[in-house]
Amino acid sequence: MKKQIILLIAKQFFKKTFFTKGLLVLLSCFLLVLVYITITGWNAFEQHDHAVEHHQESSRKSWEDNPDKHPHRMAHFGSFTFRLQHPLRIFDSGIESYTGNSIFLEAHKQNTANFSEASLSTGLIRFGDLNIALLLQLILPLIIFFLGYSAITAEKENGTLKIMYTQGATIKEILLGKSLGLFLVSTVFFLPCLLSLWSVSFLENHTVNGAIIIRSLLITISYVLFYIILCCITILISGKSANSNKALLTLLSIWLLFFIIVPKTAQVVGNAFHPNLSKIEFKAAIEAEIAKQGDSHNPNDPYFNSLRDSILKANNVTDVKDLPFNYSGFLMSKGEEQSATIYKSQHLKLIDSYRKQNSISKRLVLFNPYLAIKNISMSFSATDFDTYVSFLSQTEKYRYEQSQYMNNLQMKFISNKAKSSEGKVHVVGKENWKSLPTFNYKYITVIKTISNQLLSILTLCVWLLLTLFFMSKSANRFKII
Repeated sequence: MKKQIILLIAKQFFKKTFFTKGLLVLLSCFLLVLVYITITGWNAFEQHDHAVEHHQESSRKSWEDNPDKHPHRMAHFGSFTFRLQHPLRIFDSGIESYTGNSIFLEAHKQNTANFSEASLSTGLIRFGDLNIALLLQLILPLIIFFLGYSAITAEKENGTLKIMYTQGATIKEILLGKSLGLFLVSTVFFLPCLLSLWSVSFLENHTVNGAIIIRSLLITISYVLFYIILCCITILISGKSANSNKALLTLLSIWLLFFIIVPKTAQVVGNAFHPNLSKIEFKAAIEAEIAKQGDSHNPNDPYFNSLRDSILKANNVTDVKDLPFNYSGFLMSKGEEQSATIYKSQHLKLIDSYRKQNSISKRLVLFNPYLAIKNISMSFSATDFDTYVSFLSQTEKYRYEQSQYMNNLQMKFISNKAKSSEGKVHVVGKENWKSLPTFNYKYITVIKTISNQLLSILTLCVWLLLTLFFMSKSANRFKII
């Protein structure tokens, strides 16, 4: 196999395909759409980033500006946490448009994330969020199929394939040369998209961010592998087809099946086999479990009555007023601990049901490289399901620590003789509000993301090896005419 022949065929295919009026018009439209998506995505990200920063500061200021107050009342005053979007959201929005952006934190209650972009948008959001990844995952594969469907069949039909063969070019060299040429043409389309991706690395304070560069590099490598696979498959289909019409019909069927039907069907099947609780059912399950184990707000609850008796006995007193700490604060801390444990258990069950729904799509990556690149793109752009679950977990951890901080203040500074949290007598100083740490959201690490998407990454590598293997084997049974 001669490299010079492969490069010559690739060069000839590139020139023949690229310097056509139709391709130049298509490329111009593609670039215009890309520029529009990049600019609007960039502006939307900056607006969201400024809005989150503004509301987070306002929420914190509102918290710190509270006057001297009873800690339990302050715990119910609550605060807000806001989800920061990763800069690579500009490249691939993933499920960001459908998940909430903020959560209200208060004692004894776990609220859901609200104000998703989909809930604030028109019904057009159902068709998907327009972003760079959508162009790379759905539109560009279709363009590749159109550009390469006649790469071999046209040579058969006009008799030039036989001439190339008799002049010393082997079938394997012809297939590899055409695949390389088609890949070079596709780079004209996806290279500007990847340049837009890399420009995001300079978003934060206009300096290079190491973590974003690593994510961008892994995304770039994954997409390059994906397009090599598509180009090889396109040339193989063209070589195996009797004529150009059959090749185009086969490739369009593959695009419709692998890129549209299978992903949508997997979602429907996952929802059917692994249904999840509705919001009302989820809350009802938590309330039922709390009622079963004990309610700290019920003065006659058997569980907390026994807890009170054990505390009195341990401190050698007969009345809660004689305890060295505020018993109501202690009771609230135990109730918070109990409700948080129950919520965590129920929430894990709910998340597990979603993971089971998604497991069907994850398993199908072995048979569908589109699902593999889709999962990889979302994960490294920090817009996938795992990233959203991480935000919920970090928020709940902060909410629990905030509530217990208030309970500890009550135990330490509020007298047992206080009958309620009303009034201005039984209060703590407002300087304690500033002592509560601010919420610090952290993205999933790159190593963890690689671990989550290891199957998808390996799948792309296996698909590349398989396409090259079949290309080598099919060359021995290739029909020249």
